[in-house]
Amino acid sequence: MQSKLSDIELIEQTLAGNQQAYADLVKRHQRFVFTLAMRFAKTREDAEEIAQDCFIKAYRSLQSFQGNSKFSTWLYSIVYTTAMTFLRKKRVDTDSIDDENNFIQIENKVSGYDVNNAENKSRSFYLNKAIEQLLPDDAAIITMFYQGEQSLEEIGQALGMEANTVKVKLFRARQRLKEKLERNLKHEAKELI
Repeated sequence: MQSKLSDIELIEQTLAGNQQAYADLVKRHQRFVFTLAMRFAKTREDAEEIAQDCFIKAYRSLQSFQGNSKFSTWLYSIVYTTAMTFLRKKRVDTDSIDDENNFIQIENKVSGYDVNNAENKSRSFYLNKAIEQLLPDDAAIITMFYQGEQSLEEIGQALGMEANTVKVKLFRARQRLKEKLERNLKHEAKELI
């Protein structure tokens, strides 16, 4: 069964012409690639486009993967550069992420669905909303470190930075995330009272 094979074995099979091996590699990493793309794009459609572009670029460049790092680290560096290129091309509107109206709009969209109200009150909901409010670089570092379980060195390789720089950026991103969570939860507490 293909899913039991390592990433390296799937890459070798793909390079030997086995298209199903690459499909298995995509299935293995697609969820996290999409999650990381969402941290940059903010809309599902744009994230899907970024993720698709990443897997196409990865396929075309698969021969250049040297195995010096994990495949996931190499792939996430492609996600990062693809997302940055996408954002430059799209010239995303740079409204302040601190604008209270942005959070109120998100809350209004969510609060209309009573069925999902309990789920929306969960920790992960607020955590993800706070991460979405971070700058793309901060969101990417937090996502890669906590959800992708990448080491500081691996994140550094993916983003083209020194591990110490990543450590500092991660610390600062955590601080900004904490501020966003405190602000968002304070807003939620006001609504409940």
